[in-house]
Amino acid sequence: MLYKSITTMAAFALTATAATAETAMPFALDWKFEGPAAPYFTALEKGYFSDADLSVEISAGQGSLDAIPKVATGAFPVGMADINSLVKFLDQNPGAPVIGMMMIYDAPAFAVVGRKSLGIEAPKDLEGKILGAPPPDGAWAQFPIFAAENDLDMEAITVEPVGFPTREPMLAEGKVDAVTGFNFSSFLNLVRLGVPEDDISTIMMSDYGVNLYGNVLIVNTDFASENPDAVKDFVSAVTMGWKDAMADPKASVEYMIKYNPASDLDLETRRLELALEGNVYTDYVAEHGMGGIDAERFAGSLEQLKMVYEFNAEPDASLYFTEDYLPATDARMLK
Repeated sequence: MLYKSITTMAAFALTATAATAETAMPFALDWKFEGPAAPYFTALEKGYFSDADLSVEISAGQGSLDAIPKVATGAFPVGMADINSLVKFLDQNPGAPVIGMMMIYDAPAFAVVGRKSLGIEAPKDLEGKILGAPPPDGAWAQFPIFAAENDLDMEAITVEPVGFPTREPMLAEGKVDAVTGFNFSSFLNLVRLGVPEDDISTIMMSDYGVNLYGNVLIVNTDFASENPDAVKDFVSAVTMGWKDAMADPKASVEYMIKYNPASDLDLETRRLELALEGNVYTDYVAEHGMGGIDAERFAGSLEQLKMVYEFNAEPDASLYFTEDYLPATDARMLK
């Protein structure tokens, strides 16, 4: 199994060294330094982490599953990953020291993005077409639920494994008819490649029966038990970063661009705005604040996962998410 096959690369991350007053908390992102990552760089650049005596280095990821084994092995104490993939990981690796602690995408970003000129506008249009799907992609991981909810004939869909760097270029060139991805990423990547916006169809899985949560901050539970205050301070700093991003997305992206100078400011600002509007600042978050989950909804999502995944043990919500490290509700209100 993946967890058992990865050696513990960084015990250094599990405790602060005696030589420094700061607690080292390297943070594994789910993806590249793009607009939706800007709030973390805002927290870094505005001193929210350092004010809490946290030494945070942010590392790019390679997909929504990427950070789970990194955090479970202790290579990183904190990361960001798809909570549904975390549920499956913990079922396959019972007792692995990792748990979700702050919901970021209350509405999951899972989408099928296609081109109208290639005949893709609704789920059934995928039948008889070529779908490009990166194997580590969080949206692809949930595609079987989407297919089941929409009665898709998978034998009628040609699934082409593609790499993340080639996903949107292949769609732009017409080598595939649609791709799985995150709504804010694939859409804007296609625009950047010159595909007209009115030719792009974004089929949100959450609009077609997929009632799941999205990406969540995760923590190594061994680290958290030894450093509970540091974990709480980390979550508080992240929350302040998201508040700032909500108030001024462009300024937030400017902090991120210091770490990725090749980024386009306007493009990444729009990407962040799409994530805020479509995935982060939902009606639930507007009422209850960012970071928590609705227990009844989460229980339903676990039942939905059973449609396409055979659990080794009955799922237990308490193993996958805790609110122990979240700030008070009023501190989590984004507006």
